[in-house]
Amino acid sequence: MRSMVRGVVAALVLSIAGSAVAEVTSGPQVGDTVGAFEVTKVAGNPDDGVADGRKLCYRCKMGARPVVMLFARTADDRLAKLLKKLDEELEEHKDDKLSGFVNMIGADEDSLKKAATEFATKHGIKRIAFVVPEDAKNGPGDLKIAPDADLTVVCYKEGTVKANHAFAKGALSDEKIDAVVKASCNLVE
Repeated sequence: MRSMVRGVVAALVLSIAGSAVAEVTSGPQVGDTVGAFEVTKVAGNPDDGVADGRKLCYRCKMGARPVVMLFARTADDRLAKLLKKLDEELEEHKDDKLSGFVNMIGADEDSLKKAATEFATKHGIKRIAFVVPEDAKNGPGDLKIAPDADLTVVCYKEGTVKANHAFAKGALSDEKIDAVVKASCNLVE
């Protein structure tokens, strides 16, 4: 009986610990303002009027539009699945000017630029721009992107955060992808 109780307790502790690891606080939170920051556009969204290689404040370019802004450390199949769904939503809501851009962060700038370009091409992402911020390691300091966040998604409109989702490496499930897509749709309702 004791070994069974110990087993249940151990499983519970591991479950709670796993949940704690998966929950990350990262980026500006609901109600916060998204400030300006410089990036280099490297790929994606050819219709945004910004040439690949150009340095600019992409957040400034978006103005008051509804925007899904992502900070990604890993360009993997889970990110591709999320971005393909977001790409569809951006197309569906183009009259509402719903926009999106991915900030690739975590490594040196040249590696990030190469990875972003290859990723956008490989996965056929059309309406989402890929950028590398000047602070390529963790993104702009005032946005407080957590070092343990593999993906941070900030949905904002008129510069004010309406939703925030942050995920540790490996924590982006199908259910969480759906929640992010729903939050992006809520920006235009």
